[in-house]
Amino acid sequence: MRLETSQGRRHIAVMSRAFTKETETPAVLPERIAEPHPNYVTPQGLEKLRARIPTLQQELLDAGSRGDNAAQQAIANELRWLEARCATAIAIDPARQPQGRVAFGAKVEVEDDNGDVSRWRIVGEDEADAGAGSVSWRSPLARALEGACIGDTVTWVRPAGPRELTVRAIAY
Repeated sequence: MRLETSQGRRHIAVMSRAFTKETETPAVLPERIAEPHPNYVTPQGLEKLRARIPTLQQELLDAGSRGDNAAQQAIANELRWLEARCATAIAIDPARQPQGRVAFGAKVEVEDDNGDVSRWRIVGEDEADAGAGSVSWRSPLARALEGACIGDTVTWVRPAGPRELTVRAIAY
């Protein structure tokens, strides 16, 4: 937009992004970065990841029909990442893990040094949910428990300080 002043000088006015149309092409979103380590996942976790693909595909179509370019770009980015995660997934069958030792896919019951008992399942990064008792195989807790047997005491190094855990049960 150009404005003429009474002295004949031209000035260019800059318009705020607040006045642009929502359908204009948004800035390109960065791709989600794939982790450099193996993409281990339980068979159930892989199925959940695969089940999200059709949902995202539909959301992408819906965003396109609304002309929502920003949503399209975000959904397409998520879809590419999810498809890549499924393509690189290494499904580990917990039933084939060493019985009696903590390994990927294990359900572990531990007792801490205060006598509190908790249960954790060691899963892939994409299926971890600490609130639901599932931790990534790369987490400090899973690393502390890896290879332990019933009765072993391990040290879980946490930001809040180390905690001693005794393995009470292991199941797959």
